[in-house]
Amino acid sequence: MTLLRTVLSALSLAIPMTGWAQQSQLSLLELFAGMHRIEAEIAATPGSRQTGMMQRTTMAPQRGMLFVFPEVSAHCMWMRNTLLPLSVAFLDEKGRIINVEDMQPQSDDNHCAAKPARYALEMNLGWFKSHGLGAGVAIMGIEKAPSGH
Repeated sequence: MTLLRTVLSALSLAIPMTGWAQQSQLSLLELFAGMHRIEAEIAATPGSRQTGMMQRTTMAPQRGMLFVFPEVSAHCMWMRNTLLPLSVAFLDEKGRIINVEDMQPQSDDNHCAAKPARYALEMNLGWFKSHGLGAGVAIMGIEKAPSGH
């Protein structure tokens, strides 16, 4: 058994991490939209924002990804190499929803904030609508997000 553990351990070190494995290493931030709890993975670096949800095939209903941008701007999202249909809420500096856009998998279509945004929160397609969340609703806990760089 010890030899098997040693071999498996050596193999795990020798095999490079895939995009999904690297993404699963992102830190989590607990957010709330009213009474709804969100487990948001944090994409706060250029690399993690660029990779986003690429190559994932499933996501738990309460899971999402919070994109933290270094500046307030009219940010846009796209879905190249993203296999899941998603909805994105663009948020201002205080975490209030500016607008929500539905996005289809493997598309280069741009989905943009209606006004300058600081954050974007991706959830499974239809999550915001099914929870009655739209423009003006505050996402609580956003103040604990790291600064983007």
